[in-house]
Amino acid sequence: MPKEKPRVNIGEVIKTYRSQRGLSQGDIERRTGLLRCYLSRVENGHTVPSLETLAKIAEAMDISLADFFPGTETPRDKETQKMLGELSQDEIRFLAEIKRYSTTLSDGDKRLVLAMIRKMASLLPLTVARKPLARRPTV
Repeated sequence: MPKEKPRVNIGEVIKTYRSQRGLSQGDIERRTGLLRCYLSRVENGHTVPSLETLAKIAEAMDISLADFFPGTETPRDKETQKMLGELSQDEIRFLAEIKRYSTTLSDGDKRLVLAMIRKMASLLPLTVARKPLARRPTV
């Protein structure tokens, strides 16, 4: 038996990641099949999920299981967090969507999408790229 109680409040960590990604408990429910009331109990510290359940939640939020536990950051993770800190919430959500859909692409298709993104980024000045683009009115 460990002498110390673990310092990680997994419910708070889940809630923080979920909020950062703009996801509701209902979104997680739909992606995992876990009931919203169960997710609420986990986030409020009334229930501790199994590792299998935690893995489902992590997958639903497009994060790794290790992200739930402090002290497991690699230097690459720290660099990624630094870069993400410079992005807006909309930009982070956009990147998460790309990541989610890219898992079904072949390596060749991934390279093609990346080349297209690089080309689009080189066409827009940085000041324009940071501002939301106005939508054309639909007729």
